[in-house]
Amino acid sequence: MRLKMLRVLPAALAVSVSASVLADSQVATSDVAVLRPPTLTPQQSGTLNRLQAVSPVNSHVVWASGVGGTYVVTTDGGATWRAGVVAGAEQLQFRDVQGVSARVAYLLSAGVGPASRIYKTEDGGASWSQQFQSLDPDAFYDCFAFWTARGGIAMSDAVNGRFPVIQTTDGTTWTDIGARLPAAQLGEAAFAASGTCVATQGRSRAWIGTGGAAKARILATTDGGHTWAAYDTPIVQGTPSSGVFSVDFRDPLHGILGAGELAAPTAFADTVARSNDGGKTWQLTNRPPVPGAIYGLSYVRERSAEGDADGEASATRAVVVTGPRGAAWSPDEGDTWVSLTGLANYWAVAFASPHAGWLVGTQGRIVKISFE
Repeated sequence: MRLKMLRVLPAALAVSVSASVLADSQVATSDVAVLRPPTLTPQQSGTLNRLQAVSPVNSHVVWASGVGGTYVVTTDGGATWRAGVVAGAEQLQFRDVQGVSARVAYLLSAGVGPASRIYKTEDGGASWSQQFQSLDPDAFYDCFAFWTARGGIAMSDAVNGRFPVIQTTDGTTWTDIGARLPAAQLGEAAFAASGTCVATQGRSRAWIGTGGAAKARILATTDGGHTWAAYDTPIVQGTPSSGVFSVDFRDPLHGILGAGELAAPTAFADTVARSNDGGKTWQLTNRPPVPGAIYGLSYVRERSAEGDADGEASATRAVVVTGPRGAAWSPDEGDTWVSLTGLANYWAVAFASPHAGWLVGTQGRIVKISFE
């Protein structure tokens, strides 16, 4: 969303994170002292540019992306990271990234009209080919997600009552499928905060979170994008700067979403909800101990050696949420929350396994998060 994410973003706060601070976590709502808090290890990304998206392929290979045309990649679990800038994209903001392997990855730049682009590398970042550039001056692509190495969809804010969502089935060409989606509300859009406004699961299911309109909705498909349905959500909504920011599903039925109101960065609100029927209905969880918007969230999942996370046992009920004002985790999909002290200004989080997850944020900061 151009208004919310490019012009109204709260200023990043400089936060110093030490190992001792990272190890300190506190119970937010109920006694879960028997649970072990995660281990949090700062890593060196090799850039000072803000990182906004992260995509683990497995516990060794991880891609992340951010502003200034920046991407970073590790092949050793984060012990070392290599940073780069895509040639000709120095002014772009890579708000989303999809890692496929150590050599193959996609980048999505969010921006008005032609600033919305998709790039792909097949040589580990040595070179990048541009696959897509928006020809609509009013479009603004926020995020993408993939079912397979060659099949995925990308979400754009609405244009004239229509979502110009695009899809690829060959990993090369992108086709507009907007006519298949429900009509957009006035002002309806997505948030390009962490690259997680779209989630895929299995080989055919996907969910898109929206906001900026009278109702914050989930747009869902169960057949690979051929047909879609729209479902209401109960989170904070109803203004141009509020709605769903992030969505994730651990199996075909059970999912969770993060939301917020950018105009109230210090307020606690109804920012997390979960579903047990594939996104048709949503119930508010307990409020997490994170004020302001939840920019990104992820189940603490296990990926296969191929990087897939599509089985019913691919994720636990544990969830991590993050945003400019803090981060927290829940062992039970939001019934209980434990705050992670010191983790402010981390915008995205994703897991390769319970032992290997990563948060990325401002000033190129990366933290590895490991649950026992």
